Amino acid sequence: MAIDNSFIDLESLRITTDTPVGFELTGVKKKALIQLMGSRLWGRFNPNHWDPVYAAETGLDAPIQTGEMSTAYIAEMCVNHIGAAFFRNARMECKYIASILANEVIVTGGVVSNKTPKGNGMRFTLDVWADNVDGERKTVGTVEVDIDV
Repeated sequence: MAIDNSFIDLESLRITTDTPVGFELTGVKKKALIQLMGSRLWGRFNPNHWDPVYAAETGLDAPIQTGEMSTAYIAEMCVNHIGAAFFRNARMECKYIASILANEVIVTGGVVSNKTPKGNGMRFTLDVWADNVDGERKTVGTVEVDIDV
């Protein structure tokens, strides 16, 4: 599954109060780059996130990406679909269910699982996830966000 984010018309992706339950979000595709995994922002304090020798000594096949990185990929997808509302009265909860190894390619996804009237708008619930390109689920979560409330 190839996703070329440079050609996505973000306005056509926006979730509005008319968006139906079952609407599928267009994901983003990222590579777990060891250069980022070892940055001070993501995992520099723990060599399991950037040092292949140390990771092997601790029983890992390769350095593992921090959970915050897959959450950031999911958040990017949500911003593409929700815009500024993602930063107001929204809630995101993720669970990391499998390690993401250095150089794995990750694709996010999501679906509108519920919508409830709230004020003049809607409260949406999104089921979200991050998988590798082989379809192995790595991160799962839920996003709740108000649209036009």
